[in-house]
Amino acid sequence: MFRAMYDWVLRMAHHRHALRTLAVVSFAESSFFPIPPDAMLVPMVLARRDKAYTIAAVCTVASILGAMLGYAIGYFLWDSVGQWLVQLYHMEDKMVALRGGYEQYGAAIILLKGLTPIPFKLVTLASGFFAYNFPLFVILATITRAGRFFLIAALLKRFGEPVQAFIEKRLSLIAWLFLIALVGGFALLAYL
Repeated sequence: MFRAMYDWVLRMAHHRHALRTLAVVSFAESSFFPIPPDAMLVPMVLARRDKAYTIAAVCTVASILGAMLGYAIGYFLWDSVGQWLVQLYHMEDKMVALRGGYEQYGAAIILLKGLTPIPFKLVTLASGFFAYNFPLFVILATITRAGRFFLIAALLKRFGEPVQAFIEKRLSLIAWLFLIALVGGFALLAYL
């Protein structure tokens, strides 16, 4: 199962719509979609290391635009869409806990959670709901998302061949670890 998906993404990296597809996934992940764009970013950079920074830039810009949508949902549509998304991910209690954290450590929360497997959409929704300073939110989200995606791109550009060989040799293990990290991010968020 993982091999077929991995091979598909590698083939898709050369498709004329590859960057658009990555942009859609990255945009959606920052506001409502559960799968992080890294699932596409990593194989795409491995397949096109010459375009590593272009791929990271598309992923970053789309993620920031999606974060703005998440902020808008939290700010303008909390009673309808925002609450529904939080309930969908069973994070109602976390929103209450985040309120106190945002008052003291809002910038640190945005920066740290943007780098981790903890779902960024909760940060974007919470930032809007708590009316966090919007220009500062955009700056912090840009720093953390660009840092994450460009670091991945730089490492894969520099060490791509051995990394690709390692991934292809241990694809099932890596895919399971990725899924565990993804589920662990949701679980950690539910626990904290």
